[in-house]
Amino acid sequence: MKHELVIVLDFGGQYNQLIARRVREHKIYCEVKSYKTPIEEIRALNPRGIIFTGGPNSVYLDNSPRMSKEIFELGVPILGICYGAQFMVYGLGGTIGKANDSAAAEFGRTDCEFDTNSLLFKGLREKSVVWMSHNDYIETLPKGFRAIGHSAKCPFGAIEDPERKFYGTQFHPEVNHTEQGFDMLGNFLYNVCGCRGDWTMEEFAENATREIREKIGSGKALLALSGGVDSSVACKLMAKAVGSQLTCIFVDTGLMRKNEGDEVEAAFADSGVNFVRVNAGERFLGKLRGVTEPERKRKIIGEEFIRVFEEEAKKIGKVDYLVQGTIYPDVIESGAGDAAVIKSHHNVGGLPDYVDFKEIIEPLRLLFKDEVRALGTTLGLDEKLVWRQPFPGPGLAIRIIGEITPEKVAILQDADAIFREEIANAKLDREISQYFAVLTDMRSVGVMGDGRTYDYTLALRGVSTSDFMTADFSRIPYDVLEKVSVRVVNEVGNINRVVYDITSKPPATIEWE
Repeated sequence: MKHELVIVLDFGGQYNQLIARRVREHKIYCEVKSYKTPIEEIRALNPRGIIFTGGPNSVYLDNSPRMSKEIFELGVPILGICYGAQFMVYGLGGTIGKANDSAAAEFGRTDCEFDTNSLLFKGLREKSVVWMSHNDYIETLPKGFRAIGHSAKCPFGAIEDPERKFYGTQFHPEVNHTEQGFDMLGNFLYNVCGCRGDWTMEEFAENATREIREKIGSGKALLALSGGVDSSVACKLMAKAVGSQLTCIFVDTGLMRKNEGDEVEAAFADSGVNFVRVNAGERFLGKLRGVTEPERKRKIIGEEFIRVFEEEAKKIGKVDYLVQGTIYPDVIESGAGDAAVIKSHHNVGGLPDYVDFKEIIEPLRLLFKDEVRALGTTLGLDEKLVWRQPFPGPGLAIRIIGEITPEKVAILQDADAIFREEIANAKLDREISQYFAVLTDMRSVGVMGDGRTYDYTLALRGVSTSDFMTADFSRIPYDVLEKVSVRVVNEVGNINRVVYDITSKPPATIEWE
């Protein structure tokens, strides 16, 4: 079955992936494409609708991202957001005011009024808060357009040409700060584009299973199984598709959480898949000796993973495919297309140049974290694995700042276990999206008993997020943090100070390295 498709054309906006996510929440399949995508390719995809993203540029400058005006001749409904709306106006003959008119700039929460006779705002409140982020502004509209929304500073906060089904918003409907934004996108998708909403996890699972089976044929596949949510769901999906043709390799790097290696082995002992555990702690720690730079850590671990898989593959005969639990945020942060590299994920940007497999299969590559969990539930994966705390491929190596030693690993394992235990005791383990401890390389003076100490500072991190692309720090109650702090300094050696990270993403990332 071919799903109805909406295309998000990326003009360099920071929320481009979030737009795609919001579309999928409406049960409509969506793909993100660069504004450089040829018109012929877009036409061949036969989309039900197109969404232009925002972007940091001024549309009237020569080097700003633009598409051929043929995009407006496809007969496909278009929604332009921020820069995308300005591009639409500029491309169809309107004018954009320059950024030096500071009186027109708007940033952050803004009150806006809407014409609810427009299909874009049908059934919504006439007044609500939106999220603005623009210097330039729409000065005059092209022929056929009219204003359907305005703020105190922005007379063209939303526009439409209903005959051609072109719509634009100067604000960002995709962010949570825009109170009715989700419903606005729904109105565009259903009222304007005429979508039915035929994309579900059940459909995804069926299609993915069929495609994996067709690709692998009679070949063999090797899965990099960490025991985390992503690789466990990938395992379940692959097992459904190819059964005994799959071998799961669990590499215990020595950088797992406390007792995690044994827990993972137990979880897959009776799963029906070929499970191989490789104890490689000394090997990884040896490679990382003396290394302090985060990207080097990731690269070293990424290559060593591959080398271990290659060695294990030779033991079980010819293996054609390597399977990884890569998900969408991994791809984005590792630098996809024109995107900047934020950090290399060991299963994306951390791969070595040469890999001794016919092909790498990443069945979850287009899914966000919550979609991965939904797929796991659909496939009948054990709930404990579906809701397992996210854990990065490089493991504790990127939660130990500075050089990694066996002693530091043991310290962090014990401290992290206490933090996770107290969060579970407080029944916050389902409310906080991700929580963990970080062993910093900072030492400070303390006093324990009657003596002076000079030991490590432990940082605690807890975040709330729906997609792991953006995140806010979790407001963990003080009494819970106090319990963790008291237990850590009393039960774990070499730590005399505990701090809590209250930074959102952005500007920080979720992990520290």
